[in-house]
Amino acid sequence: MMRSGRSKCLRVLRRVAGRGAAADIDSVVGPGRWWVMGAWKQTVATLVSMVGCAGNVTETESEPVALRSGVAELVAPNGRNLNGRNLNGRNLNTPELGQLLVSVDLAGARIAGEILGAVRLEGSVFHGVASSGPVSGQSFLGARFTGNLSSGDTVELRVDGIEPGAGADADVWAYHVSYYDAADALWKPACAAADGSALGAIPMAGRWDYRQGVPGGGAKVDDVARFTFACEGAAIAKCVRFGYRPWGTTADGLSLADHHQACTRMVRADFCGDGTSHTTDGQWVNLHDGVSVQTDTEAWLHEAEWDADGARCFTQTTRAAQSVSCPGQTQHTHCGKWAHFQAGTLIMSEVPPAQ
Repeated sequence: MMRSGRSKCLRVLRRVAGRGAAADIDSVVGPGRWWVMGAWKQTVATLVSMVGCAGNVTETESEPVALRSGVAELVAPNGRNLNGRNLNGRNLNTPELGQLLVSVDLAGARIAGEILGAVRLEGSVFHGVASSGPVSGQSFLGARFTGNLSSGDTVELRVDGIEPGAGADADVWAYHVSYYDAADALWKPACAAADGSALGAIPMAGRWDYRQGVPGGGAKVDDVARFTFACEGAAIAKCVRFGYRPWGTTADGLSLADHHQACTRMVRADFCGDGTSHTTDGQWVNLHDGVSVQTDTEAWLHEAEWDADGARCFTQTTRAAQSVSCPGQTQHTHCGKWAHFQAGTLIMSEVPPAQ
């Protein structure tokens, strides 16, 4: 692996604007940082923070409104994606800053004060029924939802902007969401970058178990009553951007839901499948699979094989700062053999040779 603290800067070509149109962006990596990259299918677009909005929210209720940019207490990102590879990180979705936004209720969603019925997600697009009839898509600009915190408390959420997907990513919509901080009487970004700028969030059906070091930690929970606003840059949204849409299928009709969950384990280096991350943000990693969503583009050292429950096996060459042990877990032999894609392995990961 590359050493942190090296002074050499890397110049990275990044492609933006989807499969096809491209522009060169120079990214300089400073000393003391580890950066990760993983292969995208063909020329899968690099995620650029989605700041554009379909419109502005007009406040119709009596709550104080003073939107401001600031690092949200609820959420922070863990890196950016670069063309051809990816940055890994520790966060499943939100960091522990007192509380976590663990889920959002579908019931009780409202637009302009009217509670909607039959609210659901189709992919990452909201649908519901108002008194005037069905509503969907851009109609959810300004919608309010109730978020659930790890403490058991709730928080008011508001959709401030909607960025529809385009091209091959037409089914991946991103939303700018704020939460109401009653103590400050302010609306603040629910997903924010280190500089305080708002980041988009992809709504994902169901919720995740944010516990660490316990059975079930890091697992996807199929909860039909709730969904997750997955912040761009953290593992849940990142794996959607890699092409593993849990609502999608392969050309052969195979659901990608398990591939998405395996990807969240891989990004966080959750080798034991208990929610514990064994990595630090920004190390390099390459990933590939057996269904041609991600192809192997790097001649790197094999790290691990992954399924929805964690690593099926891993080598001595990992992103972990210390050796990893998973008591009671049986390791498959000959880790990294391509044939293992036919025996339950969903994703394989590689790390760069030591330099």
